Amino acid sequence: MSNLEEMVKKVRKLQLRAAIAKTNLRDLAEGLPVKWTDIEEVAERTHAVYAELDAARRELAKMKSLG
Repeated sequence: MSNLEEMVKKVRKLQLRAAIAKTNLRDLAEGLPVKWTDIEEVAERTHAVYAELDAARRELAKMKSLG
């Protein structure tokens, strides 16, 4: 498998993780004020996965432009 194919696969997995994180954050928001103490943890996890997804997308775009 080429590096480009591996990066595409990584981006797809991160997109799935990001969608799950977004759903978890939305579900938490809908359930407020119950579990308000979980806001920071869920938001940090969501932020981290979106940051990782953004970096992977940028790397993929760079690889495609070079290739």
